[in-house]
Amino acid sequence: MPPLGQRVASFALDGTHTTRLGQAIAPQAAAHPGRSGVTPLIDGRDAFAARVLLARSAERSLDVQYYIWRDDLTGTLMLDALRDAATRGVRVRLLLDDNNTSGLDPALAALDREPNVEVRLFNPFALRRWRGLGYLTDFSRLNRRMHNKSFTADGQATIVGGRNVGDEYFGVAGDMLFVDLDVLAVGPAVRDVSQDFDRYWNSASAYPVTTLVDTGEAERPGALAERAATLRGQPAAQRYLEAIRTSPFVKQLVQGRLPLAWSPTRLVSDDPGKVLGQADPDERMAVGLRKLLGEPKRQLDLVSPYFVPSKDAAQTLGDIARAGVRVRVLTNSLEATDVAAVHAGYAKWRRELITAGVSVFELRRTWGAELPQRGKGRFGSSASSLHAKTFGVDGRAVYVGSFNMDRRSIDLNTEMGLVIESPQLAGQLDQTLDESIPETAYEVRLDEQGKLYWLERTGGEVRRHHQEPGTTVWKRAGVQLLSFLPIDWLL
Repeated sequence: MPPLGQRVASFALDGTHTTRLGQAIAPQAAAHPGRSGVTPLIDGRDAFAARVLLARSAERSLDVQYYIWRDDLTGTLMLDALRDAATRGVRVRLLLDDNNTSGLDPALAALDREPNVEVRLFNPFALRRWRGLGYLTDFSRLNRRMHNKSFTADGQATIVGGRNVGDEYFGVAGDMLFVDLDVLAVGPAVRDVSQDFDRYWNSASAYPVTTLVDTGEAERPGALAERAATLRGQPAAQRYLEAIRTSPFVKQLVQGRLPLAWSPTRLVSDDPGKVLGQADPDERMAVGLRKLLGEPKRQLDLVSPYFVPSKDAAQTLGDIARAGVRVRVLTNSLEATDVAAVHAGYAKWRRELITAGVSVFELRRTWGAELPQRGKGRFGSSASSLHAKTFGVDGRAVYVGSFNMDRRSIDLNTEMGLVIESPQLAGQLDQTLDESIPETAYEVRLDEQGKLYWLERTGGEVRRHHQEPGTTVWKRAGVQLLSFLPIDWLL
């Protein structure tokens, strides 16, 4: 890897309370000392618009951290929003995990050359064009990724959650759309997110893009703006441009009118040294998350697209259910998942969990005719796959972030999220699950012989499936074969 001796450390800016965002938030924050104001972003178009509008509202700084940034409609428009902010004098720091930046080197190198912009790649591949070869010589390092996701404007408002940047995360029509969840937060939580960003930005794994990509590979100046202008003229972009024009979130935020749940809110995050195998196991995010959420007494809701419990985790969930706590797990069905190997790792635990009293639900691959109306906050969309990561405990606290209930999140990747002690938000999660699960998910049960079956409820009718719904015998056989492989630690 290239040396980092010439890299200059930088940190979140002070004095941003004088910005328009800072002045709008200050009166509300003063009325709720020690608490953060939080509101969920459920609709994909609203989530996209909120990010773009935060970029447009920023006056001093934008700190942006993602695992995936696609070279597609929403990815290009959002990258152009960062460029536009920089032309207004806003300092832009963009930190991307390098696992999914293939093909973006020319655009990122050009963006980095813009005044006020710096781009860094986390845990990068030394070989830019033959990345797969890197796994042959450096698998242990490259197998560990930065899964964090945050978008922070002026150190005053931040968006944290499960969404990456790409069309499938914001509801653009395509082969697959992800059902996801973010929260927009103001108050003390933003300071914590900013400090955490600095930890990653200045870590030993964050490399300036200039040390990895030759300057001659950068696309010509103005190319990004031209691509964005072309995309704005396409029919698919119109719903998103309309969302930017009409989204209430940032407009109400800068006017001090955005309804927020003011609650004690804590950031939980992994040490960036985790990708180098240098983090203290007792300080991993999974440990901190469990401490902050506490022991459930009445109810535990787990929403995780990639749900691969360890033996100990499955035992713990079973013990909680046997103690009389209502435990619900919502994950992807085989027909909906985008990673069949993960489903193989999860499927082997279904029978044990259900026997212990855990209620297991699997999101259906819902097609266009069953699309929920925008703004109703339901799970389910055209050809949908669950991607939200959220946990609720006893109707008093909720977690929203990047962490999956799988071995990869626990042991390999870095993760982050917010634990929000808000009965209001926890109640919203509970209500959303109550309303959405019957219409959009299969309930997995055991019959008298101990065999699995799936209940599908549609239009008041109940249909019983004795095989994984919506799948072929070949797909089921492939997953069965994968389940025999000792790969759970990679999932």
